[in-house]
Amino acid sequence: MHRIPRGNITFAILAGERALSVDGDLRAARYWFDAAYQDAELSGDPEQLARAALGLSGVWVHEHRTCADWERVRTRQCHALRLLDPRTPLALRLRARKAAEEDYRAGTHDAILRLLDRAREAGDPVALAETLSLAHNCLLGPEHGARRIGLSQELIGQAGLTGRRGDALMGLLLRTVDLFLEAAPKAERSLEELQSMLAAKEHRAIGFVVSAIKVMLSIRAGKFEEAETLAAVCAELGDATGDVDATGWYGWQLVAIRWLQGRGAELVPALSEMVHSPTLSALDNSYLASLAAAAAEAGDRRTAEGLLARLRGAGLPRSSTWMTSMYFMAEAAHLLRDTETAAYVHDALAPFAELPVIAGHGVTCLGSAHHPLGVASLTLGEADRAVEHLRAAVRQNLALHHWPATVLSRHRLGQALALKGGSGDEGPNVAREAAELGMVLPKAVTRPDETGGVCRCRRRGLHWLLELDGRSALVGHSVGMGYLATLMANPGQEIPAIDLAAGAETVKSAAGSEQPVLDEVARRTYKERLARLDSEIDELESMNDLERAATLRMEREWLLAELAAATGIGGRARPFAGTEERARIAVGKAIWRAVDRVAAVDPTIGEELRATVRTGARCCYQPR
Repeated sequence: MHRIPRGNITFAILAGERALSVDGDLRAARYWFDAAYQDAELSGDPEQLARAALGLSGVWVHEHRTCADWERVRTRQCHALRLLDPRTPLALRLRARKAAEEDYRAGTHDAILRLLDRAREAGDPVALAETLSLAHNCLLGPEHGARRIGLSQELIGQAGLTGRRGDALMGLLLRTVDLFLEAAPKAERSLEELQSMLAAKEHRAIGFVVSAIKVMLSIRAGKFEEAETLAAVCAELGDATGDVDATGWYGWQLVAIRWLQGRGAELVPALSEMVHSPTLSALDNSYLASLAAAAAEAGDRRTAEGLLARLRGAGLPRSSTWMTSMYFMAEAAHLLRDTETAAYVHDALAPFAELPVIAGHGVTCLGSAHHPLGVASLTLGEADRAVEHLRAAVRQNLALHHWPATVLSRHRLGQALALKGGSGDEGPNVAREAAELGMVLPKAVTRPDETGGVCRCRRRGLHWLLELDGRSALVGHSVGMGYLATLMANPGQEIPAIDLAAGAETVKSAAGSEQPVLDEVARRTYKERLARLDSEIDELESMNDLERAATLRMEREWLLAELAAATGIGGRARPFAGTEERARIAVGKAIWRAVDRVAAVDPTIGEELRATVRTGARCCYQPR
């Protein structure tokens, strides 16, 4: 390489430091510091060599992810450090950088905290400011929240002594992120202050993080389309800045959006590629956990079980994505009915129940940690604990203004209440709210000891709710639905048709009492609907909307046939005469009409009932 004059090395160093501290242009900084290092090595200038090696490390810890890149930078740092007087502030800065990089990869922080004490004693503002930032980057676990806030506040104070704008911005950014991680009410206020500083002059690296926080806030607001657009813009900004996290953060954002939308299974192909990316942090296991949940959602049990076993055996370090990993492990365990993983997640996550599940520097938010704790409790069949967690999750998600997470927690709370034997009607507007946000609610939960393939039926006012392996169908009341409900409440038991006709409450008693084919509530409901249909049909025909009018006429004819079959002379409710043959015919017809109505709502449940219900003189529901 051609040796250049010393003045040009100084220019390259200054250009690199400006790019790094003032502009936040990581790509430009690497270019200048790399050129400066090579030239300083040829000129034999140890101080310039050290400044170049230090600058190559970048703003964040662990900027160089591939093995080759990291070893190149580490070797240069060690070489420069050997040439320096160890008592100088520059040597202290290099030792702090080296210690932080090694601590980060090991998931520890002891070495950098020892050097932080030395930096405080040394009295050099620049060395202390840089070491504060490095230490903050190594205190990643949720247990370090208060300590991180203290470091970020101290960094803001040191910025007044260094005179470097980048230190002030970094301190305020880290404080803002810390406040979001702690669900502090002043987080948005701190973000506004940071954005005001950035409006005066751009800092690309910090602006990239701010753009990611804006994606998170859009996700919380339930503005999925806007969030997806902002995520793409954020990724472009990160890539232009030279931030190695640009791709990984974009992936986190899409995972959060798709999962909250109820489209987790769509993520499997992209996540299957992303988990092997060398650009991911050495401590990041969230992609493995989210792939496990997505695979479980897609029905790929083998992949999901293998990933969960790998994650449990890895002894997951407390990284900035650790809580996200716990969240998705809870979801995967729930879908697989994996009680071992559910117990593992609950024990690990319980101390941090009051925190939100946020990845990285405010990149994504999945809501309150009480939610995955509630899901884990559901998986374990601990209904009381699940209700407690999920009620807390609803409160905290409301406080976070995280509307999709609120809807999910309300939905799971309803399932937990149903598991306790209640109505499960907590949050009656959940389905409507989910539809407004463009969300598909997750599968209904079943007890861990229940066998799959059993259809269950519960009365909901004038409707019946049928559930089968996570599917559900809400069907209006009819005589046949009443019969079906009785059969499903007694799986495998043959019930005489004449007993069904006598009424569900007397199934085990001798046939003889007269039971109306339609009860009074159903008859009144049918008549009220007929009156509304007549008015609607007249209105549609006057508007020449013959197609919709014909559809309503078909419903009207069906209702008239039901009433005619159930009404005797003078409009009185028609009882069964008590003969087995008449009961066999009437009960069979009513049951199969009900099955047709179920199939119209959910074909899968309808087909299952056609295959497992038997009618005749004796009727039976025999699950497969």
